[in-house]
Amino acid sequence: MRTKMVAGNWKMNKNLQEGVALATELKEAVKNPIGTPFIHLATVAELLKGSAIKVAAENCADHEKGAYTGEVSAEMVKSTGAEYVILGHSERRQYYAESYEMLAEKVRLALANGLKVIFCIGEVKEEREAGKQNEVVKAQLEGSVFGLSAEEWKNITLAYEPVWAIGTGLTATPAQAEEIHAYIRSLVAEKYGKEAAEDTTILYGGSCNEKNAAELFACPDIDGGLIGGAALVAEKFLAIIAAR
Repeated sequence: MRTKMVAGNWKMNKNLQEGVALATELKEAVKNPIGTPFIHLATVAELLKGSAIKVAAENCADHEKGAYTGEVSAEMVKSTGAEYVILGHSERRQYYAESYEMLAEKVRLALANGLKVIFCIGEVKEEREAGKQNEVVKAQLEGSVFGLSAEEWKNITLAYEPVWAIGTGLTATPAQAEEIHAYIRSLVAEKYGKEAAEDTTILYGGSCNEKNAAELFACPDIDGGLIGGAALVAEKFLAIIAAR
């Protein structure tokens, strides 16, 4: 039975004090992962210990340890008390040139250190307009996560985020979102079997908000959302969670 989930990705927003205030506001009501900047992790994880909220890092390094100034390893993330890490986000792919191979290594290290992974996939506007969205998400899965064992796959949550809808105000229609979510689930079934596919949580991201969440989440293959801007406001985030 797959898990219904609404994950919040704070990105590079909120200083530590603001992050703690938001986490405190959400503590009693939220039962979903929230992804916080690295400097917040230990403080927020301690604050939320024993609550239903799971804490996620927004990234981790593709090296186990060593002379990589400024990087944060999966082991370091785990040591803060975080349980999840978000990998493959389009902003990381675009701004930091994260390749399929680099992401595969990040996923491997995250799982090896006991973290669960929220793995993001999705196409840019030009690829959608050319009808290549299925081709793109298939390549992203095959390039970075379809090398995992069936046992490792149990710790993967997928997040489909059409890049053309992230922060733009544009949103895939429920029909568009359901179509590609169903396709993604079919790829998982081909690789790991129908039962594993049915157990895989697939989230929608990309200008998902309190106004459109209920319609999107009503689709049979959409199991929740990975929320950006709306996750920064407790009232909006709680309304999205209520729409699951």
